[in-house]
Amino acid sequence: MGGFGSGRPRGSGRRRVEDCRVLDVNQLHRAGCLCAGWSGGGQWSHDGAEGGLIHLRAEPGRLHLSYRLCVAGAWEDAAETVDIVHVPCRLGGSRPYFRCPGVVGGIACGRRVAKLYGPGRHLRCRHCHQLGYASQSASEVQRRRRRASKVRRRLGGGPGLFAPPPPKGMPLPVYARLLEQLLAAETLAEEACARLLERLLERIERWERKGGPGGL
Repeated sequence: MGGFGSGRPRGSGRRRVEDCRVLDVNQLHRAGCLCAGWSGGGQWSHDGAEGGLIHLRAEPGRLHLSYRLCVAGAWEDAAETVDIVHVPCRLGGSRPYFRCPGVVGGIACGRRVAKLYGPGRHLRCRHCHQLGYASQSASEVQRRRRRASKVRRRLGGGPGLFAPPPPKGMPLPVYARLLEQLLAAETLAEEACARLLERLLERIERWERKGGPGGL
């Protein structure tokens, strides 16, 4: 079944969604795992390595989970039952959501969410676990470079300064539009980097005028 999760905690401070195991209702829906009577399992992925077994069993309107995970160096068994709701779409059909089973301060969460996260034993929404995003702590330069890399990947290219050739089957108008987006994103990244260097130079000049590290 493959992995549902992601990486490991890094450092201190607010935990991030990128460092948690994740259960994605859309991924499960596409794989047919939400159909009543479905049962199956696989491995949690944890920093690219096996992180324990997970088993899922679907019933009408709910999903039963049982899994093993490593907490503070010790393996533990855990189980969750998560309600699933289907919200009608404007153009027909419906979209599934988890209803978060978390309880905070004695009050049930019940949020409709597409993903549940597991930094520890329990799977909850990011609000219950008070999780942030890596982008919230990223610098302006990092955000701009991430945007440029995203466009470059859509073009089938890797890191570098040269634009990749059109991917096979991509219409030329689409390729031209993506090239424009790539140019704009890389220009913004270069401008952000230049502003950062200017601030660093200003700090160095203040330090030199003060005659020591106290100027910083």
